[in-house]
Amino acid sequence: MTIVEAPPELDDAGNVVIDPETGETQYESAVRVLPREPRRYRELTQFNLFGTQYVVGATDDDFIRSIGDSLRFTFISVIIETILGLGIALVVNMNFKGRGMMRVFMLVPWVIPTAVSSRIWEWMFASTRVGFMNVVFQILGFGDGQIPFLASEAWQVPAMIMIDVWKTTPFMALLLLAGLQLIPGDLYEAADVDGAGKLRQFWSVTLPLLRPTIAVALVFRTLDAVRVFDLFQIVLAQKRYSMASYAYYELINGQRMGYSSAASVIIFIIITVFAVGYIRLLGVDSD
Repeated sequence: MTIVEAPPELDDAGNVVIDPETGETQYESAVRVLPREPRRYRELTQFNLFGTQYVVGATDDDFIRSIGDSLRFTFISVIIETILGLGIALVVNMNFKGRGMMRVFMLVPWVIPTAVSSRIWEWMFASTRVGFMNVVFQILGFGDGQIPFLASEAWQVPAMIMIDVWKTTPFMALLLLAGLQLIPGDLYEAADVDGAGKLRQFWSVTLPLLRPTIAVALVFRTLDAVRVFDLFQIVLAQKRYSMASYAYYELINGQRMGYSSAASVIIFIIITVFAVGYIRLLGVDSD
């Protein structure tokens, strides 16, 4: 990872950076070459800070891969957690006997420390017939009971997603439940009088009024998922990196403070893009 100061003069027509003294091109097309730098790198972004143009790029395939893994982990897990969390919130918001007890049990996965739950899931993903997930998959007819969940590159990220969905769905359900309880009951009574069914009430009353809560839940959950560290660190160690665990290993194991700091800048940029995108997409304003 590198953040390189570039000459401030840009040739907009050719989309290249020009050295103001020599007039030479400093970077070329999508893959750009640093001056006096033999290694080629992939540009991630450019930005201007106090009149100085900077190029943020990566030379390490492990970090580029960690970005892809982290984004895939975030995208899939947040979508599943939001859908499941909304379903659970709708159920526990109903009036039925034992509702309070169900709300308590709903939070159990979330309150278990990640270090503990990660170890439990690591044992459950054991690539032998004693691993719980292998037993379940074999009963369902998938595999021979020896799927290497944590050793196979194809299964590592899906395994992390399964663990995260189990642990964090209650958090999403709790946030969405709070939003549901703020919706006035009079609106549903009026919808009943107008002849609206439950599905129509959900689309016309519940979902529109729940949008601000969904936006807050998505922002909080996405920020947490993008910077995921402990799950990858405990279960996969150095077999597979998230962006945060990669930055950690570069700092602690590699003693490369600048490299790790640059990786953290990339994480910050990605988090900012997600946060702004969610708020704009869902149309939530300050009013």
